[in-house]
Amino acid sequence: MEQPKTSFASLIEKDREERTSQDWSGTFLEYLEKVRDNPEITKLAHARIYDMIMKKGVDLVGGADDPRLQRLFGDEPVKTYRFFSDEFFGMERTIQQFVRYFHSAALQGEESRQVLYLMGPVGSGKSSLVERLERGLEEAPPIYAIDGCPIREEPLHLIPRHLRREFEKMLNVRIDGDLCPICRWRLKEEFNGRYEEMPVRTVSISKRARRGIAVVPPVDPNNQDTSVLIGSEDISKLDRFSEGDPRVLDLNGAFDAGNRGIVEFIEVFKNETEYLHAILTATQEKFVPAPGRHGTVYVDECIVAHSNEAEWQKFKSDHTNEAILDRIVMIRVPYNLRLSEEVKIYSKILGKSGYRHHIAPHTLEVAAMFAILSRLAPTPKCDLMTKLRLYNGEEVVEKGRAKKIDVDELRDEAISEGMSGISTRFIVKAVDNALADSPDGITPIHIREALIAMVKGSEMPDDRRKHYLELLQDTIHKAYLEILEKEITRAFVYAYEEQAETLFQNYLDHAEAYINRTKVKDRNTREELQPDEAFLKSIEEQIAIIGTAAEGFRQEVIAYLWAATRRGEKVHYSSYEPLKDAIERKLTNSVRDISRIITKARTRDEDQREKYDQLVKNLLGNGYNSYSADVVLKYAANNLWKD
Repeated sequence: MEQPKTSFASLIEKDREERTSQDWSGTFLEYLEKVRDNPEITKLAHARIYDMIMKKGVDLVGGADDPRLQRLFGDEPVKTYRFFSDEFFGMERTIQQFVRYFHSAALQGEESRQVLYLMGPVGSGKSSLVERLERGLEEAPPIYAIDGCPIREEPLHLIPRHLRREFEKMLNVRIDGDLCPICRWRLKEEFNGRYEEMPVRTVSISKRARRGIAVVPPVDPNNQDTSVLIGSEDISKLDRFSEGDPRVLDLNGAFDAGNRGIVEFIEVFKNETEYLHAILTATQEKFVPAPGRHGTVYVDECIVAHSNEAEWQKFKSDHTNEAILDRIVMIRVPYNLRLSEEVKIYSKILGKSGYRHHIAPHTLEVAAMFAILSRLAPTPKCDLMTKLRLYNGEEVVEKGRAKKIDVDELRDEAISEGMSGISTRFIVKAVDNALADSPDGITPIHIREALIAMVKGSEMPDDRRKHYLELLQDTIHKAYLEILEKEITRAFVYAYEEQAETLFQNYLDHAEAYINRTKVKDRNTREELQPDEAFLKSIEEQIAIIGTAAEGFRQEVIAYLWAATRRGEKVHYSSYEPLKDAIERKLTNSVRDISRIITKARTRDEDQREKYDQLVKNLLGNGYNSYSADVVLKYAANNLWKD
């Protein structure tokens, strides 16, 4: 019993020591020495946020080394930022634009005087991106501020303007900004102008305490008051101080609270335009009016706003809003359109929930299929399921050939793709419903039924409901049956990967010998044999490669894999998508009859019972529990094989 108490105490003490070690207080003169030693501590808000992101590290994905990533991102690698990588999926390009804004603003370019506006559908990650920045600021080292300043301003503001150029040379920094009215009064009245004696201390950023982070929700248009943004005068002090005395100021508005950090406007365009005019000077001139007759207050902050596309279009269509529009950097935040990344999103959300139920393989994948299909725009070049697979970086095989469709062209012809469709929250609610209704766990069958029920019960236009139900009842149903058949094949075939690899190596041996007009040397007996055309055809016919097309296909396979070997890539059965598809179909067909008999049989003989038990055992080893294995096998018996 004693050990846990000691552990708690040591944990508390360690945390207190770490926090105390970051505390500092002294005079402005002492602060100047710290700046001379480390000019970085005076960085403005945008630069500190950019450094905070970059400090975690950057990775490059894409390029020619990985075929799948090359299909996704092209030859030019895309930067991924570790600061976001554990929480955001399928948003590489959006986050790259997001970080580019802070990079430009950190260099004090035009972006540093503009609002960062995120536009996208509900649940696409807009507010989550901002929240990640806010958490990062709270975890970052504290900033230095004038002790007692209500807006925690940079101490260098104490330096008189006529001395700033000389101080900038000595400190190797740039000094921007002016003292707030309260600090100006304190400097004159309390310190007799001796600014070198003004106290300075470290201050941590805190969203809950409204220190360096301020959140502005939409305000009732009938009750909008700019004091929410710029603060007010404390009328309780007017009996002691005159109206022009800065001591009556209560600098607690959003622009004051967010100084040195972030001001977030939620659903920004739900506010009246007049209410937003305070943003103009806060961005371009870096000051906001002080309450009453007290001049202005300098602010150093990143202003981030977000809303959906409908509100953006409505606001943009009004030409009287041009002044505000000119001060906005807009970044689209669409829904994710990559299947593998969508599954990661659901896994992350479920990991934070209290559910500990069993979730069978492919359950979240089927839910993700529906979400992404609902977000895709139709195209005459391919069907939606093919488009989904192409967007996921997969090669789509059709008649033995990889389908040649330029993914960039698909994206270019559907620039609004991902700005509508089923939200992440909708899917997670369906998963929650399915988990609540099935304590033994859920399968793709459960989640599809839950989604159908939710679509039928949702308020949406009839044509959209019809489209979503067609996706669930037809497209996704067929896609899952294909997945299920492969799943059962894997469970039936002993050492599936090994058998697939053996077929692959044999095919290469015989195809190469056929093309080069040579013989095949048996790997075991070392006997030289003629190429087995019957074997080659048995593989090729699985993907409709027959007749004269066979020779061309064999040449393509050998050329592709030879080039991969030359690049130093390890060649295996899944290296060339058309051949991989053919081999998997070959294995599936080899067990289809016995699979059908065993899974459909109401009574089984001893041999069938042993095979069925082994099938279930293999499914359990592949991530199913006994309940979910029973459900999917019954579903396969009823839907997969039709007599």
